[in-house]
Amino acid sequence: MADAAPAPEITFDDFLKVDIRVGRVTRAEPFPEARKPAIKLWVDFGPEIGERRSSAQITAHYTPDTLVGRQVMGVVNFPPRQIGPVRSEVLILGAYDDSGVVLIAPDHEVPLGAAQQGAAALAGPRGAAPPSAASACAWHSPA
Repeated sequence: MADAAPAPEITFDDFLKVDIRVGRVTRAEPFPEARKPAIKLWVDFGPEIGERRSSAQITAHYTPDTLVGRQVMGVVNFPPRQIGPVRSEVLILGAYDDSGVVLIAPDHEVPLGAAQQGAAALAGPRGAAPPSAASACAWHSPA
């Protein structure tokens, strides 16, 4: 999937509608009912958003034990999606390598629920950062 064609161009205003937040995996379990290998995740996005459930096709690089305690990035304003018996409430972000999906996460510990800010190159007039810009991230589809 690393060689996928670029998506159609969108406006910066469209991009700002995507609410990408930092969360911490609090629980992870195998998801044997999924059509493709996946892991069920419970992610805490802090007091404002709370804990959300998800299903992620990340078994090529991760096991449930390696995920608990890890910070991840997720889109928190998509509508819930039913993935088999799991109601996925957040899209966990990742990028493909030759083996599967690698999770996208902050380089350093940050507060839960922190919104990702856009790059300086996308800043407003005179370098002022947009008030609620979200980071551009490659993502994978749920199970």
